[in-house]
Amino acid sequence: MNPISEKIAEIGIVPVIKLETPRRDAGPLARALCTGGVPVAEVTFRAAGAPEAIALMKETCPDMIVGAGTVTAVEQIDQALEAGAAFVVSPGLDPELVEYCQRLGVPVYPGCTTASEYHTALKLGLEVIKFFPAEQSGGLAKIKALAAPFPQFQVMPTGGIGLHNLAEYLACPVIAACGGSYMVTAKLIGEQNWEEITRLCRESREIAAKARANRI
Repeated sequence: MNPISEKIAEIGIVPVIKLETPRRDAGPLARALCTGGVPVAEVTFRAAGAPEAIALMKETCPDMIVGAGTVTAVEQIDQALEAGAAFVVSPGLDPELVEYCQRLGVPVYPGCTTASEYHTALKLGLEVIKFFPAEQSGGLAKIKALAAPFPQFQVMPTGGIGLHNLAEYLACPVIAACGGSYMVTAKLIGEQNWEEITRLCRESREIAAKARANRI
């Protein structure tokens, strides 16, 4: 894996963030995540202010790994990189977006949930892929099944993952990290409850450490 992927895998959790008011919330949120031991974030382009949020989070915590999520167009990749994004995540597998990122030397994690998508990802030379939406697409059982013919991949599942099943996912050797929004919900951010976000991050890191210690 490339250095960014290795760092993300070491952390084990990727908060998936939608920020409607980045000028108010991006800085404090970045500090809350880093204080909780999760210095990584996927800022989704589902909110118009995503590039601004990425830039403000990096400005507040320069060592934080901030990436762009829900990327569906080349123009969004350019905007994200200009803002300081370190990686790109797309909900589906679009060879055009993957190859564009590869030309720029940017880690890209496209969403893959079928054998055909895995096969295409293999041809594109990818090592790490997103599995989205995870629970709705068969969850860990399907990830393990696809790992048999495609052992080359490390997987980042996102969708339906929380404290209730995080340990189960991270105990699986093919899981690089788990994405989730349970620690950065709209309610927590709207209430500016940074202490609770930090607490959830710390709990997630503890779960991750124990799960990985029990990997078979």
